[in-house]
Amino acid sequence: MTHFGIICPAESGHLNTFIPLGKELLLRGHSVTVIASLDGQKKVTTAGLEFKPIGEDIFPLGSLKERFAELGKLSDLAALKYTIELFKDSAISVLRDAPQVIKEAGIEALLVDQTSSEAGTVAELTGIPFVTVCSAVVLNRDPDIPPFSTTWKYSPTWWGRLRNQLGYKILSQIVKPRYDVLTEYRQKWNLPLHSSVNKIYSPLAQISHQPAEFEFTRTTLPKWFHFTGPYHYSASREPVAFPWEKLTGQPLIYASMGTLQNRLINVFEKIASACEGLDAQLVITLGGSATPESLPELPGNPLVVSYAPQLELLQKATLTITHAGMNTTLECLTNGVPMVAIPVANDQPGIAARVAWTGVGEVVPLKKLSVERLQKAVKQVLTEDSYKKNALRLQEAIKQAGGVKKAADIIEQAVSTGKPVLARV
Repeated sequence: MTHFGIICPAESGHLNTFIPLGKELLLRGHSVTVIASLDGQKKVTTAGLEFKPIGEDIFPLGSLKERFAELGKLSDLAALKYTIELFKDSAISVLRDAPQVIKEAGIEALLVDQTSSEAGTVAELTGIPFVTVCSAVVLNRDPDIPPFSTTWKYSPTWWGRLRNQLGYKILSQIVKPRYDVLTEYRQKWNLPLHSSVNKIYSPLAQISHQPAEFEFTRTTLPKWFHFTGPYHYSASREPVAFPWEKLTGQPLIYASMGTLQNRLINVFEKIASACEGLDAQLVITLGGSATPESLPELPGNPLVVSYAPQLELLQKATLTITHAGMNTTLECLTNGVPMVAIPVANDQPGIAARVAWTGVGEVVPLKKLSVERLQKAVKQVLTEDSYKKNALRLQEAIKQAGGVKKAADIIEQAVSTGKPVLARV
């Protein structure tokens, strides 16, 4: 049996991907230790996994929550730049502290979040294999695929490639501070520099928890790239109280702007106004951004809660209004629920572009958000059958994708053989 280490951001969206994966490996007799900043400890240990802290001086307990609160007030380019600064500090803590933790704990292989790409360098330094897991949108660069931070439509044409090339050039400048840290450590450790961003990821297996049907058509992914579909368990999350008795039995519209970019309170006000007068009940979760009591009285008297049992509510939902975070998007599709996406920042615009491309919902960019525009999108998704049919098509694709068991099979094979695990074509 293998002692696996997991390196990922200590944030719910990423942990909600890795905890089920870790629990599946535990069931198979392996040991699993999550290596992250202190703010992730409670969630990890509550799920029954071992935890080792890093970067305690950079991210003392509670500091990550405070920095995410600041991030939640930002949008678009400002939010992306703030996130890169956050990831730069995280990279320093991983590169500086993780090698010693791995040695002392006896960790034999790593599962690395694609956004924690510096952890692959730690694996190289310590001489252990690693597997890349995409808990956000697929970040591998491809000339046909728009940058993850844009809502640009997929267009494999010459002008589309030129547009994408310019977009990646701008993106490279924004993320440079983070990769400068990685370069510094690789030079210090006498490791060769990566010839491209795509070379940062695992040469054994790269796994996305998207179904393949939710990704733009790609032709340059490595042969060891796998789409397994999502792995989310209610049992891996802390229970959340909810006033179920207040549900009216009307069609349910569930609105969540996630737990990070959710401090834009005026967005919730516009959501409430857009749904006012519809034959539906609106449930809004604030994701910890505020308390229901602190909000002004919202139009239409929606049911507002600080946190919601999302997986359970989605089983009852007719429509979700979402920030297009990957977890919420995939959880909607797992339940066959169409969406109206209001992307705020980071990879959310790219995920929203895929929502539109697959026909499972409509997109209203934050800069263009108005009550009228949002109401039109909500009515369109509620009344046109194609959105629900496409959501059910993606739901079936997820059922067939293999999920957490397939992901664990790939991981075990990669680590036991030390050879690339090729995807079946």
